[in-house]
Amino acid sequence: MAVNTYASLTAEQRTFYEKTLLTRLVPTLVYCKYGQKKSIKKRKGKTIQFRRINSLPAATTALTEGQKPSGSSLNVTAVTATIEQYGDYVLISDELDMMGIDPVLTETSALLGEQSGLTLDTIARNVVRCGTNVLRPNSRATIDAVTATDKLTSTEIKLAVKKLRAANALPVEDGLYIGIIDPETSFDLQGDADWKDVSKYNGGEAIMKGEVGRLHGVRFIETSNVYAANNAASPAVKVHHTVIFGKDAYGVVDIEGKEGKPSIIVKPAGSAGTEDPINQVSSAGWKAPFTAVRLNENAIVRIEHAATE
Repeated sequence: MAVNTYASLTAEQRTFYEKTLLTRLVPTLVYCKYGQKKSIKKRKGKTIQFRRINSLPAATTALTEGQKPSGSSLNVTAVTATIEQYGDYVLISDELDMMGIDPVLTETSALLGEQSGLTLDTIARNVVRCGTNVLRPNSRATIDAVTATDKLTSTEIKLAVKKLRAANALPVEDGLYIGIIDPETSFDLQGDADWKDVSKYNGGEAIMKGEVGRLHGVRFIETSNVYAANNAASPAVKVHHTVIFGKDAYGVVDIEGKEGKPSIIVKPAGSAGTEDPINQVSSAGWKAPFTAVRLNENAIVRIEHAATE
């Protein structure tokens, strides 16, 4: 593991009057927010089970006078999730800490806090965006068939809502499903005549963090942490993964007492004993136990599409 030194950070060598701490660009982290939250009790292992009692079918057979009906049996769907631990750290030399212009250890701790949030949100994102419930503009058969003109439109939003309603997926809140989009996709949707911008209704309704607008029964939350990657077309097209989902579509799990919050760990120079015999290296790091799991496949729709880049 390389130690970050005074010489390794050229910004630290600027004169005091040129000192500028650039504002870090951190995405709005949303995927962890909307999952069904569960915690594993301490010293109770690393596996948890989500259980759902399935709906009963309609009882369409007429009762016979004086005879009890056969009755129905409950059916339970169980989904198991296993928690894993994630983390990272940075080593800081005493010279950098003493002579660097910026408060390096403080800034490093802030950076690691941002990294930990982005890590857990990305893990949740990568679970939410998977699955087989997929739509593509213009009925493209595969992700590699998506072209640069296959942008997200009202048509795909309405189809996604239809699929969710047909599967009896419950809305997340206020009768609305949640859609997570990136800024490029948000730009495209805002050109739709039916788009209701958040500025038009934020005076009298509760607004979620990152909410940018609503369309056809979907409340859209914007974040730059949406998955997007080039497909195998020639020329390649960057395909964005927009997800629209209902209540309890997926779950997020941590250890009881942690409440999804990573631990930030700072150790001063000399705390490593003989591994740091003359107190030259301090460290800052984080760790967090976490996992995410899909709970109801019919409650999540992924739309693979192009966007205005």
